[in-house]
Amino acid sequence: VRSVSGGDSDEYAAINSMLDQINSCLDHLEEKNDHLHARLQELLESNRQTRLEFQQQLGETPSDANT
Repeated sequence: VRSVSGGDSDEYAAINSMLDQINSCLDHLEEKNDHLHARLQELLESNRQTRLEFQQQLGETPSDANT
């Protein structure tokens, strides 16, 4: 059984610290991605509603003009 020297221990601690930072960055990116996805869904729904309203106005205009 090989024992871990102090230098190896420091190296593992540095690697663990870097991995923690990477995980933190990935968590932050995932949060931003979730927020952007939710915002995109809101924009798509708003666009859909606006398009429907526009189509309804276009559909109602000719019939209003005929009466």
